[in-house]
Amino acid sequence: MLNALGVVTTVVVGLMVGVEFSVAFIMNRILDALPEDSGQLGHAHGGRMLGALMPFWYIGSLVLSAIWAMAGWPHDGAGLVATAAGLLIVSVVMSILLLVPINNRNRTWTPENRPADWKDQLNRWNRYHYVRVAVIIAAFTLLVTALS
Repeated sequence: MLNALGVVTTVVVGLMVGVEFSVAFIMNRILDALPEDSGQLGHAHGGRMLGALMPFWYIGSLVLSAIWAMAGWPHDGAGLVATAAGLLIVSVVMSILLLVPINNRNRTWTPENRPADWKDQLNRWNRYHYVRVAVIIAAFTLLVTALS
């Protein structure tokens, strides 16, 4: 049962890492290359779509990791899982304090109502997002290591 929990947790976190990595290094570049207002509208739509899904994914990943760490505490690798859960806590706190406020503004923007500094705000979101991606990649790496 503990092995199944480890596999499910690792897959859930791995998929989240893949989505967030794709947003950071693929989707944002595609959206930024679109003409005129299309990129900004794409960012707003992505913010609405992923903004509705990601809280459940982040919290779910954290909960699964915490359960795995507690259930497997006397076993090898539990310290790695606990550390991964700690990193996932960091990612959730970063999201709530740094990324979500920008995303909540961005998802309502249209070419008619966006602020003059909208590009600066998106660039700030991207910088925070790169750090968050690094944190969740580190958590995923620890989970994979604990699984093996």
